[in-house]
Amino acid sequence: MRLSTVLIGVTVALLAAPALADSVNVAKIHGRIQLVDSFPDYKVQVVDSFADLHVQLVSSFPDSPGKWEMVDSFPDYKIQLVDSFPDFTIKYVDSFPGVQ
Repeated sequence: MRLSTVLIGVTVALLAAPALADSVNVAKIHGRIQLVDSFPDYKVQVVDSFADLHVQLVSSFPDSPGKWEMVDSFPDYKIQLVDSFPDFTIKYVDSFPGVQ
């Protein structure tokens, strides 16, 4: 009886783990961003509407959600732009960046 309860608990935990791993907290994605072709931290698709994150490109102080400073070295996050199967979607904006 006790063994079956433990096995059921482990099975539920293993089934829930991929669902938890797939969700990205886009509110934490800000700072120095490098666009890469391989080995990204996140795969991102640029869309025109219904984006997960509105991104404003800035030249300094990328210190709030959605503010990205594009760099060539020492990034906080490496992003790969893709056309399908993204981790999350973005829309470039001139004002009011952040989670939507």
